[in-house]
Amino acid sequence: MHPEEKLNYVEFAAQDLEASKTFFNKVFGWQFQDYGPDYTAFDNEGLNGGFFRAQACSRTETGAALLVFYSKQLEDCRNRVLSAGGTISKDIFDFPGGRRFHFLEPSGNELAVWSES
Repeated sequence: MHPEEKLNYVEFAAQDLEASKTFFNKVFGWQFQDYGPDYTAFDNEGLNGGFFRAQACSRTETGAALLVFYSKQLEDCRNRVLSAGGTISKDIFDFPGGRRFHFLEPSGNELAVWSES
């Protein structure tokens, strides 16, 4: 059952669908279902969604929403991001409530990871 009027799905632009799929699988363990050559979807990851082939990307500097993951092991997650080919766009910093970092996945979308400590 889907809750009424709650966030349910998010879609990202992806210049390189295969690179984005590989990245999210290596870092977060996501699995994907392809729907033709230009779309892939994921589910059971807290928020369902997909990637569509496009030259655009989502960055906060252009006003995009920032999707933020939670991790108990912030440094370990940062290392997995780097090992999987991501780029750190804002290294670990303190903010009210914890610490976080921002990263770019292979298609250029900016996301973040936070932790209480």
